[in-house]
Amino acid sequence: MTRKDLAARVAEKVGMRQDDAKTIVDEVLKEISQSLIRGERVELRDFGVFKVKQRKARLGRNPKTGEGVQVPARKVIHFKVGKELKNMVR
Repeated sequence: MTRKDLAARVAEKVGMRQDDAKTIVDEVLKEISQSLIRGERVELRDFGVFKVKQRKARLGRNPKTGEGVQVPARKVIHFKVGKELKNMVR
């Protein structure tokens, strides 16, 4: 499903113009992104939690040459699915 598909479904269910629904979907996603950039945790009850985790630096390996390569520490986005969503998908 794309943003456009999501906006179309929201517009249909709520009874609003598709352009307005697209604006709302875009703003919600922008706010989630901005919160993660600030390092904040985003919890959507019964859906899941987005948070930023720090990965440690480690020694990796170049698969072509087998040579060791230093992989720097970095931040990654982690999503933990909510209990209700998990049960619905099963």
